[in-house]
Amino acid sequence: MEKLDEIDLKILRILQKDSKKTTKEIADALNLTSSPVYERIRRLENKGYIKKYAAILNKKLINQPVTAICMVSLRYHNEGFIDTFEKQIKALKEVQECYHMAGKVDFFLKINLKSLDEYHEFVRLKLSKIDNIGVLESYFVLKEIFHTTEYNI
Repeated sequence: MEKLDEIDLKILRILQKDSKKTTKEIADALNLTSSPVYERIRRLENKGYIKKYAAILNKKLINQPVTAICMVSLRYHNEGFIDTFEKQIKALKEVQECYHMAGKVDFFLKINLKSLDEYHEFVRLKLSKIDNIGVLESYFVLKEIFHTTEYNI
């Protein structure tokens, strides 16, 4: 992996804060012209440093205020069971994030829904249908203190 210089890092910091910034706005902030900034952004995209651009929505305004954290432990841990679980969990549109963990639990899931009733239905009708789940623990966020998508680079 190539080493990024300070200009690349500044571009990434700017885009993390606001991916709608234009090339000209970024160039102005860095006291550069638009052409080299454009080329650097394209290189960062092509090299995979920038995976995609996305809008971060307000979960309350889109009526999905309940955040549930699910800790899932599987009964069996061979590669086939893990691969099957990962494929099945990816198919559930309610799951926003899924991490394979080291430690007491195998998977960490983040889910946002409209209500506790909707979460109950999700667990009852979808999550519980996935084979090989041994233990499922649910935790509910009472208050989001802060949330960021920015990396400290």
